[in-house]
Amino acid sequence: MVDKIKFGQIVFPRNGVLASGILGVTGWSMVNAAKKGAGGVTSKSISKNIRKGHPTPVIQVFEAGVINAVGLSSTGVDNSNEELKTVKDNTDAVIIASIFGGTEEEFGETIELLDPENIDAVEINISCPNVQDEFGLPFGSTPKSAASVVKIAKKSCEKIKRTLIVKLSPNFQNIGVIAKACEDEGAQGITAVNTVGPGMLIDINTFMPKLSNKQGGVSGPAILPVAVRCVYDIYKNVKIPIIGMGGIKTSEDAIQIILAGAAVYGIGTGILYEGLDIFSKINHEIDEYLLNKNLHYNDIIGISHKI
Repeated sequence: MVDKIKFGQIVFPRNGVLASGILGVTGWSMVNAAKKGAGGVTSKSISKNIRKGHPTPVIQVFEAGVINAVGLSSTGVDNSNEELKTVKDNTDAVIIASIFGGTEEEFGETIELLDPENIDAVEINISCPNVQDEFGLPFGSTPKSAASVVKIAKKSCEKIKRTLIVKLSPNFQNIGVIAKACEDEGAQGITAVNTVGPGMLIDINTFMPKLSNKQGGVSGPAILPVAVRCVYDIYKNVKIPIIGMGGIKTSEDAIQIILAGAAVYGIGTGILYEGLDIFSKINHEIDEYLLNKNLHYNDIIGISHKI
């Protein structure tokens, strides 16, 4: 049975991480995910101040997944600290605070406003646009811009003595090189991947895009092959551990992402298909897989690179 999983300085009590943005708004929703089998829970991305995000509709489901443009809405750090305390007081899961900022400095400022007593790690979402960039490109679009924000975030994480994880976008082909740049500046883990896109869906009756923002990020089963490839590329380039996610709905999906190099798997949209029992179900089936293969869990992490 796969029990505790070492992830750098963190130890997950069970496999499976609740991805940011899914049930991560309230403390009790994260507690519920942990009680249903998730070994780690990630908050919805937190900004320094309150942000409204985009007007509805912000989410649309299609046959192979979900498209969303929530717009990085946030209740701000103070409210998020209260919700994270609820999680800390009621679960043994690893607690990851996802944060974002419009400037490099804002990442550091937000991290230092988090209550470290309530969290185990900080995950910086560098898929958001740099508002000081001439073209508004995401921080994670190049090795240089990614490294620059990680350097600042690392200093702030050292102040609160918490692990720094960087969440990368699949929308840039050199994701392995970007991950290495993050590692070189002190990242202690990588989360891969964020949503693919942007994409668009159009209502055939109104002739209008289905989202108020017109376009949004794509998640769900449709992006699994992209996620597996990204994790594979990252594993080739870094030594720090990876939380692999993107399109996971079954144990076979999760195992694929582990074979590609993920130390633990993550799930977001898959919960919409299978419910919160998805974590315990997948973990049980991973145990059966290992038993049938006569392998230990650590044997299969990144094994596809060794065949």
